[in-house]
Amino acid sequence: MLSLTRRALMLGSAAAALLPAARAGAQMAAHREFIEAAFRMRDDAVRSGDQAYGAVVVKDGTIVGFGPSRVVLKKDWSAHAEREAIREAQARLGSRDLTGAVLYSSSRPCAECESAAAEANIARMIHGRDGTDAGPPKRS
Repeated sequence: MLSLTRRALMLGSAAAALLPAARAGAQMAAHREFIEAAFRMRDDAVRSGDQAYGAVVVKDGTIVGFGPSRVVLKKDWSAHAEREAIREAQARLGSRDLTGAVLYSSSRPCAECESAAAEANIARMIHGRDGTDAGPPKRS
């Protein structure tokens, strides 16, 4: 199968002009998949009797951490969905450093979760159904 770039070169400059739009469409499709995964985590949290929050951590195009809110179930105020996803990603990858990873959340992460994402070197935070890009996390 030819790559998108190679096909555009074969078709000429008119097709090459469409490359950025095609890439943006593919990127949005990937974002949509990860946003939906975060909302499935939210739904899982609600079904299990917890708060309505969910998150996933994505690295190199693969979900490496799943996080439904577990605040109620664990009786742990720090078991927010984002932190649960970060903890699972770190355990799965065997490293505290998640450089280049993206955190997708059902809603905007709180200041403590944003700080945890910054400590883990998360590159970006995307939240909500519309995929709002909150940019790189900041330490509080």
